[in-house]
Amino acid sequence: MDSVALGICIALIVPFAGNTLGAALVFLLRHGMGERFRKALLGFAAGVMIAASVWSLIMPSLEAAEGTGLPVWLPAAAGFLAGIVLLLIIDHFTPHLHIGADEPEGMDAGLKKPTMMLLALAIHNLPEGMAVGVVLAAFLAGDASITLAAVAALSVGIAIQNIPEGAIVSLPLTSNGYSKAKAFALGTACGAVEPLGALLMVGVTGLATPLLPFVLAFAAGAMMYVVTEELIPQTQEGRHTNIGTIGVAVGFVLMMILDVALG
Repeated sequence: MDSVALGICIALIVPFAGNTLGAALVFLLRHGMGERFRKALLGFAAGVMIAASVWSLIMPSLEAAEGTGLPVWLPAAAGFLAGIVLLLIIDHFTPHLHIGADEPEGMDAGLKKPTMMLLALAIHNLPEGMAVGVVLAAFLAGDASITLAAVAALSVGIAIQNIPEGAIVSLPLTSNGYSKAKAFALGTACGAVEPLGALLMVGVTGLATPLLPFVLAFAAGAMMYVVTEELIPQTQEGRHTNIGTIGVAVGFVLMMILDVALG
């Protein structure tokens, strides 16, 4: 298998496998997930996403903008804000319910609670797929700052943080009347959003390679929206908020090490 085919396989399969593994925990955790454990996992996911946004997306965006004739910060700033705005629009109009929340968000569509919980995870997974996809696109385009190792580092980092996310969405479904098998299937299906998001970004960047600096930062903005809107607030509700903070630190450092060591 050549490096191009290997890069595509890694970017599309590895993050999805992480989500599937997390959803499979529904068969192992008989008594659900405790509050401390859940906050630690949410914090960990947030830390991974923050580090990935900086090392895997923003910094390559700045490097890719060199020699374009534009201020190097301009594509990164514009892309980052555009990613925030897109997720803000999706979040505003899509009916969804965050794990642990009582009131749904988005437009009133009369959907059932489990369905809206799954839509919340789909919104969460989309930026992660976009992030992996744009880095893959940069590698396929021959960008010197993006190597196969960088694609692998981001894919593995996203896969690691997808494990707790898959568990966090699948486990509550069992308490809403779903069998473990169905909860696993639905949690896994939500992870399919990531390969779709990745393919979308590969297509967009492939059509307009000069947009690469913008698109890299765009994916970073989309991920940071999820972190600040969903993950961090959930770690700071009620008791044991320090557990979530520790999770952020561990996730951030792990992703930073992966990106620097492998990228």
